[in-house]
Amino acid sequence: MSSLSKTLLILTTALFVSAASLTAQDATTTTPEASVPAASHTAVMANAADIKALSDNVQKITDGLATSGVNLNIVWTLLTGFIVMFMQAGFALVETGFTRAKNCCHTMSMNFMVYALGMLGFWMTGFAIMFGGTGATTSVSTVATLGPDVGAALNSALSFNLGGKEFQLMGTTGWFLTGSQFWTGGIFALFLFQMVFMDTTATIPTGAMAERWKFFPFCIYAVFVGGFIYPLYGSWVWGGGWLAALGKNFGLGHGHVDFAGSSVVHLCGGAIALAGAQIIGPRYGKFNKNGTSNPIPGHNVPMAMLGTFILAFGWFGFNPGSTLSGNDPQIGIIATNTMLATASGAAVGMILTWFRFGKPDPSFMCNGLLAGAVAITAPCAFVESWVAVLIGAISGVIVLYAALFVEEVLKVDDPVGAIAVHGCNGAWGVISLGLFANGKYGAGWNGVEGNVKGLFYGDASQLVAQCIGTITCIVVVYGISYAFFTLIEKTIGNRVEVVDEIAGLDIPEMGALGYQADINPESR
Repeated sequence: MSSLSKTLLILTTALFVSAASLTAQDATTTTPEASVPAASHTAVMANAADIKALSDNVQKITDGLATSGVNLNIVWTLLTGFIVMFMQAGFALVETGFTRAKNCCHTMSMNFMVYALGMLGFWMTGFAIMFGGTGATTSVSTVATLGPDVGAALNSALSFNLGGKEFQLMGTTGWFLTGSQFWTGGIFALFLFQMVFMDTTATIPTGAMAERWKFFPFCIYAVFVGGFIYPLYGSWVWGGGWLAALGKNFGLGHGHVDFAGSSVVHLCGGAIALAGAQIIGPRYGKFNKNGTSNPIPGHNVPMAMLGTFILAFGWFGFNPGSTLSGNDPQIGIIATNTMLATASGAAVGMILTWFRFGKPDPSFMCNGLLAGAVAITAPCAFVESWVAVLIGAISGVIVLYAALFVEEVLKVDDPVGAIAVHGCNGAWGVISLGLFANGKYGAGWNGVEGNVKGLFYGDASQLVAQCIGTITCIVVVYGISYAFFTLIEKTIGNRVEVVDEIAGLDIPEMGALGYQADINPESR
């Protein structure tokens, strides 16, 4: 029971006790009506007035506590959103450190501007698409913690009815955050928090397509991913859409459940990155004519490792913040599970490369940690601590072999391993929820009674819902992204000229060097 509920119970009990006391006092002190009717009537009226005054005071206290609870949730959501925003610095350092010095200004600039341009796209159309219909669904609103006015304003959606089942496709209100009904702290806090989540998705492909992506088509992409790709799938999971309703409509657990974004954020970003990296092609010199690959080491491993630490810190905003409530004690479990999964992911990444290559590879220490963070993002609120360690450990294995598969089998050049870290482990994260959710949390999730349970705790249908959501993300997000990058390729082109790629993109694309030292770019 929450502190607010306990307070209300105490106050309500006090009200009834006071009322009973006043009534008993009236019964024992008044004389028969025939003896002193005036005095009796006066006493009754006085007691009624006391009860009314007490009731009014209780109502005022109740309203005040409810307002304070909402305000606390808004502060919590904003604070964790600020922490997630700082993750952009981590991504910038990781991607720049794992690429070559001659492209560092270009790589940093992409990570910088994806924040600004993606935000504008999300403000124009993305927020409306993703959350405009969250109050229109009959599911328990995921934004109710930020105030009743939030769901009341975000109440319009595009949906269709099939076989008596409602399938919500996207929200249709909240464009540009205009309108007096959106002028509330709860809605603006929700926008900020979800915008920085979108920014994580948007920046994942900048690592996979680094060192050969023209800056102008990148700018177009940044607006498009924030304005359409990310929010469309996000609306299906977090905005009351049809994936969230799989439980209500078809009895598949609680629908597709993704607590903080293993699929909505990371798998989505990985699918976009795969499509983009395939269309843009590998870096010059990455693959030989016989198909074998050549290593292209990054220029600053300490920079990448520092960025990884920043990202690990940012995840403490990412996952606990997704409660949208500072009143939810589950945040302690969520934060600790997040920390444990990153530890086991990093440890397994180190051990595995040590055995396979003879040395503990720092890059896979980093990517193992990030893979563990990505995987635990969906199930962090629903699993035991030992399961969090297991999920992270498995992700440390997945990230290595997925990276090798992407490079050696698919022949896709991914300079930072973004597809393996975010795409493959995003999928593993939501599937692991369908396996290990322990049934101790998530009551009423997506409008379904009871807590969320996975296969090993008695609900195989939850795993089915997780798989449907995963496959949907891969097919739809990858398909839209492939079409988008193909259209850009056929019109203005995605890729820089070979001569510029060889020389380095800092001067040709940005007009500025990241490092001013007079060193031959070929040696860097």
